[in-house]
Amino acid sequence: MTDFHYDPIPLDPPQRLTEAEMLRSATAHCEFVSKRRTVRDFSPDPIDRAVIEVCLEAAGSAPSGANHQPWHFVCINDVNTKRAIREAAEVEEQAFYGGRAGDAWLNDLKKIGTDASKPFLETAPWLVAVFAERYTNDQQGQRKKNYYVPESVGIATGFLINALHHVGLATLTHTPNPMKFLNQILDRPSRERPFLLLVVGHPAQDAMVPRAATVKKPLNQIATFV
Repeated sequence: MTDFHYDPIPLDPPQRLTEAEMLRSATAHCEFVSKRRTVRDFSPDPIDRAVIEVCLEAAGSAPSGANHQPWHFVCINDVNTKRAIREAAEVEEQAFYGGRAGDAWLNDLKKIGTDASKPFLETAPWLVAVFAERYTNDQQGQRKKNYYVPESVGIATGFLINALHHVGLATLTHTPNPMKFLNQILDRPSRERPFLLLVVGHPAQDAMVPRAATVKKPLNQIATFV
């Protein structure tokens, strides 16, 4: 490495486990994350902002192209803003379920039980709008390109979902298409593209989940060892 900007520091390594300890830990974590479910019935019970902040810090630790961290999270707790988002999202959803999605997609969604009505966008205490920054501006106002933006933002969003699940909160990944209304409602610049709307809160006491969503592909269908 010859670049003069390169300034390495010692790694603070994780504790090294034995093979048996690694397997026990991996198995326990697999069982934990396998219990995560996408929820559409949320409790209105409030969630302390501090909890959301720490989970976002975990998301912000994700790897990214050239460490540019091309994400921005807008956290919405305001009642009026949530209502505006719901109204705008349902306009797009009406078009989607009205035929824009196509018969095959709509047929696949029947076993999930979704439709154009999205009351959870108002019921849940928090919405987190995830934006992907196509570029940023440096201190001199010059455009700075970001790299591997969808990949980086996707990884960070996965970190966030896992962090929220870790503290016992339910989530829903919501992706109305198009989502440009989020830029307008949340006053975000055009260089940021809406990536995903994450609904966050405790599940309602009578929450139900579609049985079909609990069926996951076995290891031999999702992985190959060479």
